[in-house]
Amino acid sequence: MTAGQWTWEAHENYQKGGWRNRCRIATANGPLLLSVPLEGGKHQQMPIRDVRISYRTDWQRQHEQSIRSAYGRAPYFEYYADAVLAAATAHTELLWDYNWLLSTTVIELLSLDVELDTTERFCAGSAGATPFPKPVPTPPYPQLFEDRHGFLSQLSILDALFCLGPELPLLLHQR
Repeated sequence: MTAGQWTWEAHENYQKGGWRNRCRIATANGPLLLSVPLEGGKHQQMPIRDVRISYRTDWQRQHEQSIRSAYGRAPYFEYYADAVLAAATAHTELLWDYNWLLSTTVIELLSLDVELDTTERFCAGSAGATPFPKPVPTPPYPQLFEDRHGFLSQLSILDALFCLGPELPLLLHQR
């Protein structure tokens, strides 16, 4: 991966328990896990691009309410909320498309010079493949509920987006 390019593994199988359909946000009561429900139960051997989202419950309304409640007083919520919530409540059939929409929305909001791309074949573990880098801890930044819970790491990018706004790319460069 070069600066300005983000390549998604498009040929892996969905891994249950991963982060493809989840994110953590900070709330007044501590971290909250938001989960996108999936169709069909077990997806362990299903290609990531075929995983379907379930709309049997009104999870999008619940997620929107949780995001509004958690970040409604964040410094940049008013500036970014409409676009983020429009993407978060969009009705996509596939998890892949939902994640792509959310990612491109954040990239556009921050005017980041990042090109999203996909792999042409499965790369992880193949001969000569470069192993995925370990996640780099996020440098601390001011968070809404830091006085109650201290700095919370491993949160969705929404936390930094609503708390830092256009300063978020500076934080990303500190990593």
